[in-house]
Amino acid sequence: MQQQEIHDFLLTYFKANHCEILENHPAYLTIQLTIELDKELMNRPFYWHYLEKTGGVPTPSQLTLITDPQQAPADVKGELIHFGSQRLHQIFASTKKLAGFIRLYEEIVQKGHAQSPLYPWLSINAKISYQSDRKKDILLSAGLNLITGKIIEQFHERLLHIQVTPKIPDYSFTLSPLIKPKSGLLRLDSYIRRTFEGDDHTWAERAIERWEDDLRLLENFYQDMEDKSESYYTEKVALQNRYEPNITISIVNGGLFYLSNQAI
Repeated sequence: MQQQEIHDFLLTYFKANHCEILENHPAYLTIQLTIELDKELMNRPFYWHYLEKTGGVPTPSQLTLITDPQQAPADVKGELIHFGSQRLHQIFASTKKLAGFIRLYEEIVQKGHAQSPLYPWLSINAKISYQSDRKKDILLSAGLNLITGKIIEQFHERLLHIQVTPKIPDYSFTLSPLIKPKSGLLRLDSYIRRTFEGDDHTWAERAIERWEDDLRLLENFYQDMEDKSESYYTEKVALQNRYEPNITISIVNGGLFYLSNQAI
C-alpha cells in the first residue's frame, strides 16, 4: 500500500465518520475528531468517564497524521503513519468494526426525466499478510460486477472519484444481480488467492533456511542429552512458530455499489 493510497484511505475514513477535515495537505491530514471517534481512537476512557459523571463539556481531540514525512513542512507536528504502523492497524480495525459492509449508489446528475440503470458491483478490501520471522502486508481492493462477472483491481481508488449516496437517486433504477453476493464473495476469494500464487516465494525459502540453521544450533546444544528436557521441545515449537512461512487473507471491509455503466 503506497503512501498516497494511505492518505486517500484516511481521508475517506474520517469523512465517512463525519469528522471535520481541518487541513488536507498532500503530506499530512489534520482532523477534528467527533466524540464517537475520539472514544474509538484516542484511548481516553478516564476523561470520558469523568465528563459523564460531572456533566462537563466534551472537547474531542484534533489529530494530525503525516503520510509523507519528506514533503511535510518542518513545523508540522503529528504522527507518522505508514503501512504496518500501529495507528493504521487501529484504523483498519475501527473500519471493520464501524463499517464492515456498506451499500451505496452513484449520484447521477440527470438531464430530463430519463431513467438511468445502475449496475451492482460487489467490492472487498482485503489485507494479505506474508509472515515468517519477518512480515509484509499488502492491501488489495477488488470489485466484481454481479451481472457480467468482470473483476477489476484498485476498485477503492476508482470509487474515490465517484459521487455516491446511501439513497438511490431519483430517476435511477438498480439492475438485479445475476451472481448472488455469496457466490460473488467466493469468486473474489479465488481471484485474490490466484494473485499471489505466481508471486516470488523466495522469502519463504529463506525463512525455512534460517529455521533449519537455528534447528541445527538447537540440536547441537542438546546433543549430549539422552533424554531431551522440556525446554528442548518448547524451543523447537517456538522456532516453528517464528519461522514457518504462512500467508493469511483478512477482509478489512466490503460493500455493494450500484454504479452507471460509464463509472468503472
